[in-house]
Amino acid sequence: MSYPEYMLESIAKVEQTRSQRLTETFPLLSHDESQAILHKYHPDYKNEAFRGLELGPNKGDKVPHEFADLLEAHPWVKPEDINLDQIDHEVDVLVVGGGGAGASAALMAQEDAANVLLVTKLRFGDANTMMAQGGIQAASKANDTPGIHYLDVIGGGHFTNFPDLVEALVHDAPQVIKWHEDLGVMYDKEDDGTLKTIHGGGTSRMRMHAARDYTGAEIMRTLRDEVRNRQIPVIEFSPVIELLTDEQGAATGAILLNLETDEYQVVKAKTIILATGGFGRLHVQKFPTTNHYGATADGLVLAYRAGCKLAFMDTVQYHPTGAAFPEQIVGQLVTEKVRGLGAQVTNVEGHQFCYPLEPRDIEASCIIRECTELGKGIDTPTGMTGVWLDSPMIDVIHGEGTVRKRIPAMFRQYERFDLDISKQPILVFPTLHYQNGGVIIDADCATSIPNLFIAGETAGGIHGRNRLMGNSLLGVNVFGRRAGIAAAKRAKEVEYGNLSLEHVKRYEELITEAGVDTARTAPMVVPDYRREQVKERRIEIKIR
Repeated sequence: MSYPEYMLESIAKVEQTRSQRLTETFPLLSHDESQAILHKYHPDYKNEAFRGLELGPNKGDKVPHEFADLLEAHPWVKPEDINLDQIDHEVDVLVVGGGGAGASAALMAQEDAANVLLVTKLRFGDANTMMAQGGIQAASKANDTPGIHYLDVIGGGHFTNFPDLVEALVHDAPQVIKWHEDLGVMYDKEDDGTLKTIHGGGTSRMRMHAARDYTGAEIMRTLRDEVRNRQIPVIEFSPVIELLTDEQGAATGAILLNLETDEYQVVKAKTIILATGGFGRLHVQKFPTTNHYGATADGLVLAYRAGCKLAFMDTVQYHPTGAAFPEQIVGQLVTEKVRGLGAQVTNVEGHQFCYPLEPRDIEASCIIRECTELGKGIDTPTGMTGVWLDSPMIDVIHGEGTVRKRIPAMFRQYERFDLDISKQPILVFPTLHYQNGGVIIDADCATSIPNLFIAGETAGGIHGRNRLMGNSLLGVNVFGRRAGIAAAKRAKEVEYGNLSLEHVKRYEELITEAGVDTARTAPMVVPDYRREQVKERRIEIKIR
């Protein structure tokens, strides 16, 4: 597959302006300019896309309709269907989630002599961690400090982040990189062994560490191998569909659903860590997503029903550069590392229209403006619109072969469709990428529910209203580790609690009191992409 002829005409204009753009410095937007463009073009500011919650700890707060539908749904489990006297597993620490946060938590909890069980909805490692490409931030160079990193994170989050969580994030970052290297993560290095670093959007220092553009996969490979080598028990294809609490409201366990047998299992635990990721597969505002198949907000739903409050659920991160062509990969991530290496975004005329490393929400807003109000996007045969990401600039700047060497995953993704991104630019448009908000935690990942901890993308407050590149993989590891340490310590102080589903009964009462009329149940567990006529088994066969 190659670009259609009309796209090639636009690409020719990109090539014609390349030499000029190599010396062109596009200015960063001022604070006032960036705020104006956010409020006018970013999807977070479409009031009609949100509604106030009718019940629960965040009653009245605005969240996306797609997420409200889950929080206002009936619990999956009916208390009368569960025999809580039949306990299938009894552990000190139950880790829910098989991504980087869950793996990190399990490793640290076991190091503190806790009896750990990790359960995951799909396969161990099926997570956004595995799909993260660009890198992980840490202040490891002489011209950088955790304090400078802190200021970048706070600024990128529009000064709304929870300061204690940002402090934990940047303080632990260098230690995480060392921990990874000790475990065997192979970060990119100079010939003398010095760690390579590049810029990400919104960063004032080059602190992005990477393993080419397989960074998340390399980290997840290493953590998963370590969990297996330490023989930490893992149960796959078994999502948690409800938490268990005692008469005081403390977390005491969980109910698993075996996706292969449709059987329930009861887990009794002294402490629980929810690390189930975000909600990309809700396709908020019908955006495509970079997220893995299981990113359906399960942990958020479970924690909310148990009584946890959420923060920043009215803000969603749309990665500026999702694939817009070819159709088979629409929405998939085009890593920010492409821009970090020098690629610029240009419109149909080949003109640069914004600084390529603005924070993600601003960069995405600029692209949306170019494609909508200004009409300078490039239409695709299937109805998408996008702008060019001038990836050939990377080889021009750094030497021929750099694209293949530094971003091989990107190169191969497009090579499958006979597109050479070292010679031709990439067509991109914003894609749903990250859930900025989540469950409110403290710096040790504890929630307002005793014995319940949260880590990874399920946690809220770390990034405020916008996350900078590389702080996702960092947060997964920093707060996964912290959750594991805190949960293991807490487990030494508590006895096994009574198992109860009273909070589920109370939630059903709240639904009735709020007058919510719905047949939905939650958590979603997996998204359903069947068309309505297929769901209703009304397939019409036309005979010609």
